[in-house]
Amino acid sequence: MTAAIRITVLGDHNPEFSTHRELDAVLARLPAEVEATWVASDAPAAAAVGRPDAPGAADGVWIAPGGPYRDNAAVVAAIGRTRRAGVPLLGTCSGFQFSAIEVGAALAGVAAPRHAEVDPGAEEPFIAPLACRVDGERRTVTCTPGTRLAALLGTEPFAGLFFCGYAPSEAAAAALEAAGIPIAARAEGIGAVALELPSHPFFVATLFHPQAGALAGEPLSPLITAFVDAARDRASVAV
Repeated sequence: MTAAIRITVLGDHNPEFSTHRELDAVLARLPAEVEATWVASDAPAAAAVGRPDAPGAADGVWIAPGGPYRDNAAVVAAIGRTRRAGVPLLGTCSGFQFSAIEVGAALAGVAAPRHAEVDPGAEEPFIAPLACRVDGERRTVTCTPGTRLAALLGTEPFAGLFFCGYAPSEAAAAALEAAGIPIAARAEGIGAVALELPSHPFFVATLFHPQAGALAGEPLSPLITAFVDAARDRASVAV
């Protein structure tokens, strides 16, 4: 019997968001053994996301787009638990921004990294406003050679879809890299748009949306299939 692969999608589901409809389309196309569940950031269940000892613990956690979240602190805490437990994590859009905040504080020694959308008065915010929002726009993305992301998506530039107005500042990106956290991709006019943890079984977060095109029936991004494969590997070990 094939073991169930449990994936938790952490975020505040809103079917009015095209990015959430695309994500739902991805989940609907995953293999039958994958059980995917949305958990709202302010739901009591959010406190168990990333805990390997929780009943029905997730084999993979997808930090969804759509932030700021109803409970930002709960999302950052869940990212930390997922990172420490070695549970595969994929973060997209806001999931990238808040993953950067978590690893910036925990691994790069950044004191109280701020998100300008959450804290507009912050001086030198870690996640800073872009010069111009990019909502529903495609920008040229280039993966960093030698990263896991480049192995999955290649090093040739491609058009990534963005819905955002914030990204790590140049100083934030430099702090992450100095701590050994690769900036796995950069985008024209935006800067750092992906990060990963090389020593983690699977921890990749992108500002662009790899789920784009799922509603139209386009092939799933290799990034998504690699995330699911990592969750499958974890589930098989747990059996």
